[in-house]
Amino acid sequence: MGLTYAEGMSTSPYLNKRNIMVYDISEEKTEELNALPNFDAFTSLKDCLPQADIVFLAVKPYHSEALFKTMKEMVRKDQIFVSLMAGITIQTMQEGLGSAKVVRTMPNLPAKVGKGVTSFTEAKEVSRVELLMIRNLLDTTGAAIHVENENFINASTGISGSGPAYVFYFMQSMLEAALKMGFSQNDSKVLVSQTFEGAVALFNDSDLSPTSWMERVASKGGTTRAALDSMDDNNVKELIKEAAYAAFNRATELGK
Repeated sequence: MGLTYAEGMSTSPYLNKRNIMVYDISEEKTEELNALPNFDAFTSLKDCLPQADIVFLAVKPYHSEALFKTMKEMVRKDQIFVSLMAGITIQTMQEGLGSAKVVRTMPNLPAKVGKGVTSFTEAKEVSRVELLMIRNLLDTTGAAIHVENENFINASTGISGSGPAYVFYFMQSMLEAALKMGFSQNDSKVLVSQTFEGAVALFNDSDLSPTSWMERVASKGGTTRAALDSMDDNNVKELIKEAAYAAFNRATELGK
């Protein structure tokens, strides 16, 4: 995820053609990154962190405490820290880093293809100008949505952060159904992927709700109605809501 956002930002005009510094503990990974344009990769924090104006934190949440301890003595008070980590609160970052200027985000995987959505919120010490700068960088990977507080970041985890996996889950189910019906692997992939892409395009190009689109597709006594009735009978809608809340609640737990 860190590399995804770095790649998106690397060609941003806001960088004034400067390279992005990337720190990674893997020498193999830093060699790969140094071979790419727009990156300067490091295996030592001391060689890059003190020089940075904006620092994106993209590690697993359970690695954050040890990382903060390593970083703290090198942190400058004017640096801005942007977290891509799930569940780690602004207060935890401020205390761990000894820095007040912290922005917390919830990224999602489609950022890898420029279709991501990133919700973000900030500590009160981050100025409006600084926040605009952060937003412009986040926008390079898709769309950025400013939210009022951290509760919405946790909520975003349940919707957009984990959401692509829900879509893949549904796609996998449809692929398996297509294969069982006798379609080839390739034809099954085309049928399912184009159906999802087309449905999303229809939704985005109109003001109609998903419910309205379902009503347009599903005629009384028809095939689509039979499928939707089966989903309703099996409580699929409520199960999806429960799944989103499970991710939301887990994000809240991680913050504690």
